[in-house]
Amino acid sequence: MGIPGEIKSGLRPLEPIPTDCTPVGSLDEKIQCLLFDIYGTLFISGSGDIGVLEKRQDFDLQFQKLLERFGIYEDARTLHGKFIDAIRQHHLGMKGTGVAWPEVRIDDIWMEVLGITDRQAARNFAVGFELMTNPVYPMPNLKEMLASCKHRQIPMGIISNAQFYTLYLFDWFFGSTPEKLGFSTDLIFLSYRIGQAKPSLLSFNLAAKRLIGAGIPPQSVLYVGNDMLNDIYPARKVGFKTALFGGDARSLRLRREHPLCRSLDPDLIVTDLLQLMNHL
Repeated sequence: MGIPGEIKSGLRPLEPIPTDCTPVGSLDEKIQCLLFDIYGTLFISGSGDIGVLEKRQDFDLQFQKLLERFGIYEDARTLHGKFIDAIRQHHLGMKGTGVAWPEVRIDDIWMEVLGITDRQAARNFAVGFELMTNPVYPMPNLKEMLASCKHRQIPMGIISNAQFYTLYLFDWFFGSTPEKLGFSTDLIFLSYRIGQAKPSLLSFNLAAKRLIGAGIPPQSVLYVGNDMLNDIYPARKVGFKTALFGGDARSLRLRREHPLCRSLDPDLIVTDLLQLMNHL
């Protein structure tokens, strides 16, 4: 995907906010594969996580400008309310079928809310809305870490709460596809494709099954994420080694009071992605 001017203008540098975390931990198995979360781990997420609106005082004004840019002359606050309600209703419907952690396809939601059938138009709008509400930027040393893993021929994959535009980030910032940067296509599990969001175990189980089929046991897989509940808990449940990324206060989620996380510790804590190389 090329980078239209309106997208390029929305990609502004961000710096991580330091945390109180200290790098610690060790691994007792040789790591044969690395799996990553995206938002808050590989990329700084301005709102802390995908789908969480930035609490900006100028939100209504900026959203109104976005609507007008796409020739949509509706009240911003009203339309945003419809958007939130549509997601809520889809989640309720999926929960009614037994899905504990449902995920939507955001282009379907915008087609419904905007009353259009043109999927590409809905996707263009969704990208503009995402850049407005959740600015992103690569974590420090991301490109160097990926290059080192690729050079060392360490298989890499992704398990992330994500939408159709999430993988565009690699093109927007690095002019490359995830595959060219070293990720394996068959090890990319995104919530919008699967219909379930983390901390659902589904994507982790799918990844574990695929890796076992390739001769890589779960205990030889290191999963890296910034959220103790959404990342460390499900990764540990399927037998992966775990690394908590504590490099940005915006997105670090320790969840100390959550019953599933109270007695849960990651195998590693890292505050810079290059620190992972010390354990491989």
